[in-house]
Amino acid sequence: MSNAPSAKAPEELPETDDSPTEKAAQQVPSSLPLRVDGLVKRFGGITAVDGASFEVEEGSLTGLIGPNGAGKSTTFNCITGVHEPTDGHVYFKGEDITGYAPHEIAQRGLVRTFQIARELEEMTVLENVMLAPQRQLGESLWRSVAPGARRAVIEQEREVRERAWETLELFELDHVAHQYAGELSGGQRKLLEMARVLMTDPDMVLLDEPLAGVNPTLEEKLLERIHALRDDGYTFLLVEHDMDIIMENCDPIIVMHQGKVLATGDAESIRENEAVIDAYLGEDI
Repeated sequence: MSNAPSAKAPEELPETDDSPTEKAAQQVPSSLPLRVDGLVKRFGGITAVDGASFEVEEGSLTGLIGPNGAGKSTTFNCITGVHEPTDGHVYFKGEDITGYAPHEIAQRGLVRTFQIARELEEMTVLENVMLAPQRQLGESLWRSVAPGARRAVIEQEREVRERAWETLELFELDHVAHQYAGELSGGQRKLLEMARVLMTDPDMVLLDEPLAGVNPTLEEKLLERIHALRDDGYTFLLVEHDMDIIMENCDPIIVMHQGKVLATGDAESIRENEAVIDAYLGEDI
């Protein structure tokens, strides 16, 4: 009788083949806040984003630029769950969040602003800011009315109010705290939106043209706040059409064109990149 060991049955062999999704996930460091991998978004026969891939480093103020129609806002919408991608993946802190609902993504610490501020006009500035934190105890009806549980609701509301005042002071909006949000100027509304975002205690913020329509004085204040928050450990991805703002404040810079990532680098390398210059039709970058 032969003493050769018998071959393992097929079901006993160790698994070595992972799916493409599993392989991709294994390559995403959990410390990397955001990775976009092969992102595609089609609307009927129009491809708005065509295989875009990029990463955002922790603690960075990363700029995202491109000509009109380059796919920047659609990319933002796919990252934050406003649109479901046609293909590709979005990873946040190592987790595949592709196709998650906006509130599920926000609960994980990835939040955004919009080109047009979306405040609650018939509520005061203070109320707008106090409403921002997620999962407040007062959102539960029974906790709001039950005598024992209501104490915790009142205590949390007191803490939220204190945080809201501190945040309004940070953005120099405390003097309009009791005004209706609908009475604010365009620049003040942008500051209010940033204040509301900060109240959610995010890890990363996507800023979609936060300085559009803002006067130079408020623009400077908002940039100061963004840099201060970045120094405190927040991570930002900024879309902005003003090239001077991007070049002076962002590093690195990602350039999109026709739905694809055209170039990535610091301000100097982007200015000297021939493909980027061609994409902007020879304009000064």
